[in-house]
Amino acid sequence: MKALHDRDIALVRAENPGPLTLAGTNSYLVGHNPGWAIDPGPALETHLAALVAEIERRGGLAGIAVTHDHPDHVAAIEELRARTGRPPVAAARGPVDTQLGEGSQFGPLRAISTPGHASDHLAFVYGDVCFTGDAVLGEGSVFITPYPGALAGYVDALERLSRLDLAILCPGHGSPVPDAHAKLREYLEHRRERERLLLAALARGSRSVSDLLDEAWPDVPAPLRPVAERSLAAHLDKLADEQRLPPEVERPA
Repeated sequence: MKALHDRDIALVRAENPGPLTLAGTNSYLVGHNPGWAIDPGPALETHLAALVAEIERRGGLAGIAVTHDHPDHVAAIEELRARTGRPPVAAARGPVDTQLGEGSQFGPLRAISTPGHASDHLAFVYGDVCFTGDAVLGEGSVFITPYPGALAGYVDALERLSRLDLAILCPGHGSPVPDAHAKLREYLEHRRERERLLLAALARGSRSVSDLLDEAWPDVPAPLRPVAERSLAAHLDKLADEQRLPPEVERPA
């Protein structure tokens, strides 16, 4: 993508395609002499070799930034460090060299707290580009992990990102998004529409997990229903927190 090249960004995609990873996990490198990495991805030899080759072209690696600690984003960290002089790792949690939070700076990257998919999730802003990890994908939607405040925090994060001066989103899966604000509006509307469908189903008397999924997530393929249940749980938690959840609603296990 020329727009990334012009901004000194390289995308290196891992060969781990699947229903949740889409075409594979995206790792990114920014800057030169030395460069910085975002999400090293899975520990696949072909992926590691491609990352190291790009790092060498960039004059070394100054640091590794992590959007969240799911294995498909972080499994390659230790091997990549071993091959590149053991640069520091920065993330919101875990055994890292630099712990990041809202507004933290790590080299040229500014961290933005984007909980929802994971409680430790961060996005990174680099100029007018945002590396969104699994908060925003290149296609489709993300699942929300049901923990206290997850969905409300996620919607708030999308709204905060939409107020930034962004041009391009670089997601953890899927292709880069050339119209950042259109995609963020799409994601916000998607969550509002899911809530509208869920409230309508509840108003009609639906109470079981199966019925609520059928009515509020009718487009989800059967293999992804267990993942959709997690997002359903997060939506139900939000309604309960807002005292809008009727009694006797079945909750996903």
